[in-house]
Amino acid sequence: MRKLILVTFVIVTNLLSLSAQALRDNVKYNNPEEPKSIGIVLYSNDVETVYNAIRLAAYSQEWDNQVQIFLLGKGVELERLMTESKDIKEKVDEFIELGGVIMGCQTCFKSREIDGTKICKVSCIQDLYDLVKKNQIVLTF
Repeated sequence: MRKLILVTFVIVTNLLSLSAQALRDNVKYNNPEEPKSIGIVLYSNDVETVYNAIRLAAYSQEWDNQVQIFLLGKGVELERLMTESKDIKEKVDEFIELGGVIMGCQTCFKSREIDGTKICKVSCIQDLYDLVKKNQIVLTF
């Protein structure tokens, strides 16, 4: 009886090990050679959070990914933050120079009485929907 239990245990353990190996072999990791489309929803006006989001966007754009940023809520204050933080301004300029796209929520601009923007296209909820639906990766900050 002990031998039967031991043999059963060894067989089950080997089967589980083989199954785990098969799963690992089928995992597809992100290949840096295959660019992705990335959407970033930025709804913060925290300087550190905004800086890191823009830094990631610029870095991703450097690797030939197509990156779009949608400013939502407090995120539409990005242009004001650019006047307060040289680092944010430099990263936003770099991101745009690399071909990155920034859109901003029209309703959010209006609620904050922000009349215009030089860094982004004033957009609507349909543009946010498209960003979420069409991009392979969507991040929020």
